Amino acid sequence: MRAVVLGAGVIGVTSAYYLAADGHEVTVIDRREQAASETSYGNAGLITPGDSYAWASPEALKLFLKSLYRRDLGIKMRAYADPRLWSWSLKFLRECTPERTRINTLRKLRLTLYARECLAALSARTGISFDVTSRGVVYFFRSQESLDHGVAHMRLLAEHGLTIDVVDRDRLVQIEPALAPAKDKLAGAIFSPMDQTGDSAQFARNLAAWCAEQAGVSFRYNTTIHTLEVEGDSVRRVTTGQGPIDADLFILALGAESPRLAKPIRVALPIYPVKGYSLTVPISEAHQAPRIGGVDEDKLIAFSRLGNRLRLAATAEFAGYNQGYRPNDFRALLATARELFPNGGDYESAEPWAGFRPMTPSSVPIMGRAVYPNLYLNVGHGHVGWTMCCGSGKFVADVVAGREPEIDPEGLLYAA
Repeated sequence: MRAVVLGAGVIGVTSAYYLAADGHEVTVIDRREQAASETSYGNAGLITPGDSYAWASPEALKLFLKSLYRRDLGIKMRAYADPRLWSWSLKFLRECTPERTRINTLRKLRLTLYARECLAALSARTGISFDVTSRGVVYFFRSQESLDHGVAHMRLLAEHGLTIDVVDRDRLVQIEPALAPAKDKLAGAIFSPMDQTGDSAQFARNLAAWCAEQAGVSFRYNTTIHTLEVEGDSVRRVTTGQGPIDADLFILALGAESPRLAKPIRVALPIYPVKGYSLTVPISEAHQAPRIGGVDEDKLIAFSRLGNRLRLAATAEFAGYNQGYRPNDFRALLATARELFPNGGDYESAEPWAGFRPMTPSSVPIMGRAVYPNLYLNVGHGHVGWTMCCGSGKFVADVVAGREPEIDPEGLLYAA
């Protein structure tokens, strides 16, 4: 069939890859000049089933409420007058019970472990490069109390397929020598050898080029998407700044923009844009940068080694669709990076970036057929979306083809 994928981030490009593998004639539309120019451009770079624990939890609820009056936290509230935020927040609160946290965490873990297998198979088939490092990821803690709490969270993941190793500060520094300057400030860590790091933008752009050259996928960049037009019980076309495009089926993969396009055709998507910040720091041979990825769980700061660059990422800011940033927004991130890695890179030449995480209240993505028989969703990958992309693309392609998905679809398919 003629398939149109709306969005050329990692979710849209992987969707196109799997649809083309099934023989569909695929067109991808994006408003930017190349793939992965928005959310997929500057994320933390972590490919981490080990980070599958759901955002919505009793602990997150406490942090969420504190953010209403404290400015020094990794979560920031700046959109108090936005009714969409309060609607989303009420749904988020309902997901913060221990039972819902467990359910959502295991749904995410199921998808991330599957996506890890799909990424390996895709990489082997296409041979594309994306500065991948497969030496594991460390999740480290600054106090014994927070370490014990983290171990309790990770135990749930370990009971359902994730390999982990709880290590003390000495073993942590053996795994990642670049943390030696901060050793005395750390209590210990959880090492997840199954986790990886990689550049999602490089992955999406190289995969898009492969799809165009090897699978005949058409990419229409610099094309603004306006509306989806419905005739009868089906979506017939998408209107764009370059004119209408008709197709047999449509895949919505527009990240935080998805609710705006879906609402006029009565498809409800509980997604809110949660802004994150990152710095990409150049590395030379003289620097002592980390070799693997990690997360400072107390400071809520993540880092990845991406070839000759160090990616640093932090903050979950609820500020509506304001994508701007100021130098001050990166101050805490940079201070923590210098504390952990005093000679980690050329911090003065760091590239700043801000982008939206398309978050669902449960932090579980929304996939599958929507209200219309030819409209499919691949949205809501606000947390570990880079990790989930290949599994999500394969999952949706299976649904389109009428095949039984290779993983249990319970809790992943769209429900109005």
